[in-house]
Amino acid sequence: HLGFSILILLTTTFLFLKATGLGGSAVAGHDSDQIETMEPVKDRIIKVTFNADVHASLHWNFRPQQTEIYVVPGETALAFYKAKNSTDKPVIGISTYNVVPFEAGQYFNKIQCFCFEEQRLNPKEEVDMPVFFFIDPEFAEDPRMANVDLITLSYTFFEAKEGHKLPLPGYQ
Repeated sequence: HLGFSILILLTTTFLFLKATGLGGSAVAGHDSDQIETMEPVKDRIIKVTFNADVHASLHWNFRPQQTEIYVVPGETALAFYKAKNSTDKPVIGISTYNVVPFEAGQYFNKIQCFCFEEQRLNPKEEVDMPVFFFIDPEFAEDPRMANVDLITLSYTFFEAKEGHKLPLPGYQ
């Protein structure tokens, strides 16, 4: 069964990336205290670009509403994606994401995101999907990030079956 196989793949991939810190996974679940007290690194401008893909089994139109934004570490930013169910039946999708370059993923912190949550779209329904994020100010102190001035946030949507949830430690 394709839907079940995709869920197993997503779960396995997520758990591996969470355990190892590999794969450019962004960090989620930061408390608001860090956001309120962090200092922007004004002299370190980073271009963030956005990518959207849809698995062949999902008949959605999915795209970023902006191609790029410029941010500095320690400053929050808001981006939007748009998804539309182009079919005549309700469809449930679920997304994964990655950050490139992979090493920058540990500094990419999502405060609010639609990833790893089922999104049900009715026939022909179109919705805006926000991503509220920041790049940790420590990014500017990491010598490995010295030449990184471009980060790409990429989402891929897959079809999900109702009631199938990904077991996501720390996100429940």
